[in-house]
Amino acid sequence: MSILPQFDVNIDNVINQSIENSSSTVTTPKEYAWDFENDDFLLKDGKFVIVEGKEALKIWIWKALNTVKMNYSIYSDNYGHDLDSLIGQGFSSGLIESEARRIVWECISLNHHITGMQNFTTAYDGDTLTVSFTALTDQGEVDMDV
Repeated sequence: MSILPQFDVNIDNVINQSIENSSSTVTTPKEYAWDFENDDFLLKDGKFVIVEGKEALKIWIWKALNTVKMNYSIYSDNYGHDLDSLIGQGFSSGLIESEARRIVWECISLNHHITGMQNFTTAYDGDTLTVSFTALTDQGEVDMDV
């Protein structure tokens, strides 16, 4: 007698069923609501609030662009940004904008709901680089300032 539960499962059937369900299902992005001013989750009556669609994508993009790539073991090696690689390199503003555009696109394009990016601009405030762009998604356009 084993302490582990006994199951008679055909793994091929489980995989095939999973593939069939995932390919025919259109998903709506969902995220926990975010309070951008206080940089924390938005709670209602002490409980997390879930948002969908464009607002969820805005939160996902904001979080990805505020996470340094390979800095947190909880995330995959692809999640986050490499913008820190531009610090102290002495690059021209044109090269920084070009590289920032590439890095931001690599970061946000991991989300399958995001199909493109337009109106990309950069701005400097001292040593701080701010990027603004419109993410093109299957939920509509999402304007970002990060």
